Amino acid sequence: MLESAFDKHSPGNRSEPLGLAANPTADAKLAGLGRFFHAVNLEQIAELLGSGPAGLTDREAVLRRGQFGSNELAQAPPPAHWKLFLGQFRAAVVWLLVVAALISGAMGEWTDSLAIMAIVLLNGVLGFLQEDKSRRALDALQKMSAPLAHVFRDGGLQAIPAKDLVPGDRIRIEAGDHIPVDARLLDAASLSVQESALTGESNVVEKDAQALLEENTPLAERNNMVYLGTITTAGKASAIVVATGMRTELGRIAGLLERQQSEPTPLERRLDELGKVLMAVCLVLVAIIFLLQIWRGGDWIAVFLLSVSLAVAAVPEGLPAVVTLALALGLERMIKRHALVRKLPSVETLGSVTVICSDKTGTLTRNEMTVREIVTSLRRYRVTGAGFDPRGQFLKSLAAERPPDASSFQPVEQPRDEIDLIQALTIAGRCTTAQLHPPDDGSEQWRVVGDPTEGALIVAALKAGLDFPPPPQGVLREIPFDSDRKAMSIIVDECHAQSMLTKGAPEVILARSSHEQIEGQTRPLTSERREELLRLGTELASRAMRVLALARRSYPPAYRGVYHESELTFVALVGMLDPPREEAKEAVRRCGQAGIRPIMITGDHPATAAAIARELEIGDGLVVTGRELDGMSDEVLASQADRISVYARVTAEHKQRVVHALKRRGEVVAMTGDGVNDAPAVSAADIGIAMGTSGTDVTKAASDMVLTDDNFASIVNAVEEGRGIFDNIQKVVHFLLSCNAGEVLFMFVAALAGWPTPLVPIQLLWINLITDGLPALTLGMERPDARIMSRPPRPPREPVITLARGLRIGAYGVLFALSMALGFTYVLWHENASAQSARTVAFCIACYSQMFFAFGCRSERLTFPQLGVFSNSSMLTAILLSGLLQLGTVMLPAGRAVFETVAVTGEQWIVIILLSLVPVTVLEVLKFLPAHGQPAN
Repeated sequence: MLESAFDKHSPGNRSEPLGLAANPTADAKLAGLGRFFHAVNLEQIAELLGSGPAGLTDREAVLRRGQFGSNELAQAPPPAHWKLFLGQFRAAVVWLLVVAALISGAMGEWTDSLAIMAIVLLNGVLGFLQEDKSRRALDALQKMSAPLAHVFRDGGLQAIPAKDLVPGDRIRIEAGDHIPVDARLLDAASLSVQESALTGESNVVEKDAQALLEENTPLAERNNMVYLGTITTAGKASAIVVATGMRTELGRIAGLLERQQSEPTPLERRLDELGKVLMAVCLVLVAIIFLLQIWRGGDWIAVFLLSVSLAVAAVPEGLPAVVTLALALGLERMIKRHALVRKLPSVETLGSVTVICSDKTGTLTRNEMTVREIVTSLRRYRVTGAGFDPRGQFLKSLAAERPPDASSFQPVEQPRDEIDLIQALTIAGRCTTAQLHPPDDGSEQWRVVGDPTEGALIVAALKAGLDFPPPPQGVLREIPFDSDRKAMSIIVDECHAQSMLTKGAPEVILARSSHEQIEGQTRPLTSERREELLRLGTELASRAMRVLALARRSYPPAYRGVYHESELTFVALVGMLDPPREEAKEAVRRCGQAGIRPIMITGDHPATAAAIARELEIGDGLVVTGRELDGMSDEVLASQADRISVYARVTAEHKQRVVHALKRRGEVVAMTGDGVNDAPAVSAADIGIAMGTSGTDVTKAASDMVLTDDNFASIVNAVEEGRGIFDNIQKVVHFLLSCNAGEVLFMFVAALAGWPTPLVPIQLLWINLITDGLPALTLGMERPDARIMSRPPRPPREPVITLARGLRIGAYGVLFALSMALGFTYVLWHENASAQSARTVAFCIACYSQMFFAFGCRSERLTFPQLGVFSNSSMLTAILLSGLLQLGTVMLPAGRAVFETVAVTGEQWIVIILLSLVPVTVLEVLKFLPAHGQPAN
C-alpha cells in the first residue's frame, strides 16, 4: 500500500519541489503519505518535500503557506459583533427600563419613552465598545504569547512563530520545547518525548531518527516521528515538517479539543457578588420609596417609572465593564514594561506578592561576562562598564598585592602608556576564537559569537582602544584549549618575530612560566613571586571572579619546530564575572521599600552567589547550599526560610521545596524559571514567572507571566502595575458607590420627608450614564501612584471594600445627599420657587458634584498638587464633555423639554457651584489626615 501511495503521488515525475509546483494536487500528495512518513526513508521524504540541508527559502515558505495554510488548529470563531451588542441588554435592570419605556409610550408619554430608550441604546453602545476593546486587547495578548519555533530558512537558523511553519521546513528541537508540528526526525541526540497528551502513554518515549518502521506501526510506537502537542523532555534533534495544522495527528482529533474559555478572575467574582448585595439593598430601599409615594397618593405609573429609574441609577451595572477595561489597559502597560500576563487572576495576586524568588544568571545579572580587574606584576587595574558594550575606562592602583579600597584607584588617562596593561590586553584580544559584533537590525545590544569569556576579553581590549582583525586572520597556528592542559595558545607574527600568546588557568600558566614582565622588561620568576601571584589569583576567585592568567613567549622569525607552552613570560591575571544588571540594583531597593523580600535561588557556586547578593544588597550574607537543604526537614526549612535570602548549588527539587516552605509561612511567592526542571517550582508558586528569551516552552506553559526581557526589574515593574490595576478598580468602586449611595439617600430622605419628587426618571438615568459612567471609565486609566511601591503588599484575602473604605463610601454618600438636599430645599422654600426649579438645581448639583468628586478619587494624596490637571487627559476630556452636555440640559430649549428642567438663575448657579464642591473639598481636606493618606487597599 505504501509503495502504491508513494508511486501514485510522486510524479515520477518529481521534477520540481512540492511547494513550487503551484499545483492544486500538492495537498493531496501529502494526504496520501501523511499517515506513513514513519515508514518512508529520509531521502524519499526530503525529495518529495523539496527540502535540502539548508531548509526552505522564505519565498518557498510563503508559497507553501498559501497552499497548506497556517499551522493552526481550527478554533471557534469569536462572537459576532451583533451578538456582543445584544449581550449588553441581558441585565434585569435594563429590561426593567425597556418595560418602563413601553409603559410610558402606552400612556402617551412619548418624550420620556424615547429618552429612556435612547439612554438604554447609548448605554448598550458604550458597553459594546468597552467589551470589544477588552476582547481585542486580550486577543493581542494571546498572539504575543504564541509559541516560537527554531527553523532553518535560507541556510540560517531563525526563530519564527510556530504558526508560520510549512511542510518541508527543517526545525531544531531541544529539551523543554513543545513540538509545534508533525515531523520526521533527521537526527537525534538522546531525545525523549512526553506523548501522553496525544497517545495516553504515561512514560516518556525515546526517539531514534534512523529507525524505519512498518506501515501499520501504532502511533504510540512511531519512535522516528514527533507530533504536535507533545513535549520534549530531554535531548535535542532536527526534523523535517511533514504535516501542519489540521493535517497533523492532533488536528485529526481536534474535535476533542476546545478553545479554553476565559473564566472570571477572583476579583471579578467578588465584584459580581458585591453587585448582587448592592442590588438587593437598593431594591429594598426602592421598594420602600415606591410604597411611600403610593401611600401619599402618587400616580402609580409615574411612581413605577421613578422606582425603576432609581434602581438603575443605584446599581453600578457598568462596574464589570470598567473592571475589564482597567485590566486590559493595565495589561497593555505591562507589555510595554516587558511583562506578558498569561492568566488574568495573576494580576490580582501581583499586588499581594511578599517574596520574589529569582534566578541569578540573566535575571539579576546580565548573562554577559565582563572583565572587572587586571593584575600585572606591579599594578592592579579596575575596568568599568558592563556586558559586551565596549565602553568603559580603566582605573589603577599601585597596590597589586592586596585588594585596595575604591578610593585608592585613579583614572588612567592614556591606557596605551601602561606597557604591561597593553601587553595583557593584546594577549586577551588576540588569543581567542570569538568575535564581537556591533548592534544591528535595530538592536541596541553588542553580541558575541563564540565563547562569552573570550568575548569579555575582546571587549576589555576595545575599551583600551585596541582593535585586532577577527580570527583566524594574522594567526600562524592555534593550539586549542583542552580540559587536560587548561590552556590555549596562538602563534602570531609580531615585530619580525613569532610570538606565542597564551591564556589559561593561573596555576597552569604560572607553573609553566619562567619569567614575568615588569614595566615591559622580562625578569626571572622566583618561586616566592609565583606563590604571591597564585595568592592574588585566589583572592580574585574569592570575590566570585573567574580568573585567567595571560603569558607570552617569543620564537625566532623563521621558526618551524614544535611550539611548547613552557618557559613562558607571565604578564597578568584577569578577573571577570557576570555583573549585576544596573536596573536590578534599583529594583532590589524598590522591593525593600514595597515590603517585598527578594530571594536569589541559583545553581551557581556559593561564592559567586554571595558576591552578587552582596553587590545587590540581597540578604545579610547567609548562603544556604543544596547540600545543606538536603539535611533540613521541611519543618526546619519553613522555620528558617524567613532569614535565608540566598540559595546556591540548588536543583529543581530544592527550588520547589523553598517555594512550599515560604508559602507555609503565609508568604505570597513569585518564582522565576527558564529550564524544564524549573517548571514544578514555577507552577507551585503563587505567581509563576517564565523567562521569555531563555525560557523553555514547558516553563512558559506552567507560568502565569512571561518576562520578554528576562530582567528582574521587569518583575518589580509588573508588581507595581498589578498594584496600580487593583488601585484603579478600588477607585472606580469608591467613586460609583459613593455617587450611587448619595442618589439613593437623597431620594429616600425626600420620600420620608414628603417633599416633591426631587429627581425624575430621565434625570436619574442621565446621571447614571453621563456623570457616573464616563468619569468612572477614565478612573480606570490612571497610572500607578508614584508612592505605590512605598507601602506594604495588600493582604491576599482582603475584600475590595474594607470596613474603613465602606465607612468612607457611606460618609461621602451622605455628603452627596446633603448637598443635593440643601440645594433643593433652598430653592424650594428660600426662593419660593417651583418644584421644577428646585429639581433642576438638585439635578445640576448631582451631576457637577460627581464630576468634581471624580478628580478627588484619582489619588489618596492631594490630587492637584501631586497629579496636576493634565496627567489624565482622558478624564479631563470626559468631564469637560459631561459638563457641556449637562449645560445643554438646562440651557437649550430642547434639553429643557426632554429633561424636564427650567432655566437657572445666576444666584442658583452660585448655589450649584458651591454645593457641588462640598464632597470633593471634604475629600481633599481629609487627605491631610495621616489615617486617610494610607489607602485602604
